[in-house]
Amino acid sequence: MRQTQLIFAARVLSMVFTPFYLPLVGMIALFTFSYMSLAPWQFILRILAITYIFTVLMPTLLIHLYRRSNGWTLIELGRKEKRMVPYAISIMCYTACYTLMEIGHIPHFISLILLIALAIQITCAVINVWWKISTHTAAIGGVTGALQAYALLIGFNPTWWLCLVITIAGMVGTSRMLLRQHTLWQVSAGFLLGTAIAFAAILISYLC
Repeated sequence: MRQTQLIFAARVLSMVFTPFYLPLVGMIALFTFSYMSLAPWQFILRILAITYIFTVLMPTLLIHLYRRSNGWTLIELGRKEKRMVPYAISIMCYTACYTLMEIGHIPHFISLILLIALAIQITCAVINVWWKISTHTAAIGGVTGALQAYALLIGFNPTWWLCLVITIAGMVGTSRMLLRQHTLWQVSAGFLLGTAIAFAAILISYLC
């Protein structure tokens, strides 16, 4: 019974902390901790709505339809050779969102979050050709790297937020291993990759 409960909890964690939430979490953090918190709430809600539609709702729906059309379970879709189409779907949705923001002349430091998420998705897709890396931990790693970078640039204390995010990262990584979707090396590599890409991209963007 206990094992069944652990598996159920692992599935819930994997669904709640899907990689698609990275851009949305980044936007919320930006509008919370920077001077962008002073922006009109209509502008903030519009940006968050666009981000949610293109980076969470659309890829989740399209990948679900793709999985159902092939008659695959979530476990089967997690196999390395079957992950390329979902990667392609998410990359196209993220690209469409970034293009829409560029057309709407949204400030670069806002659309930068989408570029970071897109870079993480593309890098994971390329690595997936040879090795199955965890996009779940890569996404939460991206949040970790972004928090560290913005803490340096904006000057806020990220300690408690980092504690929260790293705890969640551990829970998500453990859930992926319990579901036999990834090994310890795969979840660790995903987290380090996401952290490095987000941290480097934000610092380079602001310093150049």
